[in-house]
Amino acid sequence: MTSTRDTRLNGRGSGTPEAASARAEVASVPRLSALRLGGRGWRALSQPNYRLYFFGQVVSQSGTWLQRIAQAWLVLDVANSPAALGVLTVFQFTPALALSLVAGVVADRVGKQRLIMITSTLEALQALAMAAVTLSGNVQLWEIYLLAFLLGLFTTFETPARQAFVSELVPREDIQSAVALNSSVFNAARVVGPGIGGIILAAWGAGWAFALNGISYLAVLAALAMLDTTKLYTARRAARGALWSQVWDGLRHAAHAPRLAYPLGLLAVIGLFGYNFGVVLPLLARYTLDVGAVGFGALNAAMGVGSLLGALLLTPHLPPGLRSVSLAALGFSLSLLAVALVPSYSLILGLLGLLGLISVAYSTSTNTTLQLSSGEAYRGRVLSLYTLLFMGTTPIGGAITGVLADQFGVTSTLAVEAVVCLLATLLGFAYLRWGRAAARTEDATLAA
Repeated sequence: MTSTRDTRLNGRGSGTPEAASARAEVASVPRLSALRLGGRGWRALSQPNYRLYFFGQVVSQSGTWLQRIAQAWLVLDVANSPAALGVLTVFQFTPALALSLVAGVVADRVGKQRLIMITSTLEALQALAMAAVTLSGNVQLWEIYLLAFLLGLFTTFETPARQAFVSELVPREDIQSAVALNSSVFNAARVVGPGIGGIILAAWGAGWAFALNGISYLAVLAALAMLDTTKLYTARRAARGALWSQVWDGLRHAAHAPRLAYPLGLLAVIGLFGYNFGVVLPLLARYTLDVGAVGFGALNAAMGVGSLLGALLLTPHLPPGLRSVSLAALGFSLSLLAVALVPSYSLILGLLGLLGLISVAYSTSTNTTLQLSSGEAYRGRVLSLYTLLFMGTTPIGGAITGVLADQFGVTSTLAVEAVVCLLATLLGFAYLRWGRAAARTEDATLAA
């Protein structure tokens, strides 16, 4: 006999056939808090298609991080203003805020491999355009903002497709391994990209950093073209229907399943106030620590080293589920607060390493929990919500950070944002405890 709690957890409230199928899939997933993959952290690399994709991403993501730090440093060179850097994030991430949910529907409807190839080509052209205007020697702030907006537009459609594509490269039991390895790629790139970027910025300037990023996209395009499509684990696509109806159906699916709604709700706060490193790190480097371009690259690299260690050593063995998400969020909030309170450059480097390790544990446990808890036909839309809350809130969070840093200082702003994340996490723990108590009471009532 199915209890009321089971019905609620499986997403009661969506009446479409697609939703019924998704509820059946979620019901068949083992309890995520009990799922332990032990030594399976590297298993995804046993899949030839995933290996190709993995190594293509290593090169491409390194170029992406190279562009990120070059773009931020270029804005500070041109405008010399924390607020201008905040405005940059508004332009780059507003498309994610406005279009992530639409991008999720597109990812569920069309072939993800083709969509990633199209968007990667457009991103490469954007990087080369950035190189051209910068190397001209007369780059204007509005040109940087316009090209950042275009990059944000292309990335908005690429991100949910790229994340959902993982489930087509590996069998279901290796999804956690693939997500963890993807995090290792992202964070290895965070080490390599800024490390090289700081040197390139100091020696040759931002233009060459953008040019190298444009070239790096050839690696991922070649990898995608070489995939054996006969060995893909093809996912069921969403049925055709009205666009906004499918957007609403995806929102309803996420809202009615606590395994989806809880991590997304917590991410809404932490994504808004915690993940503003594109603004925070250059401001720390220039206005608080005064360490120059190479020191700025070192701050990014320190966080990347910690993130890489977390992705390789911690996340493959971290059981997905609400408990892991909550504990990682707590550690992230406390580490972020410590960075705000410590004035020493060497100590901040160490704390950023710790913050990187915990941040990848948080983002990976959230991503894996969402992937394993969502219905197959909804996966692109659920991951578009992840993108919306992880990246789409950046225009707001980056603008808030830039304006507050202008008025009250960088460290004071960072401390306030860390406290907000901490309060949200503590409320999350209270919610989980209340949910467990309510479930026990409900089960006792049913048993009686």
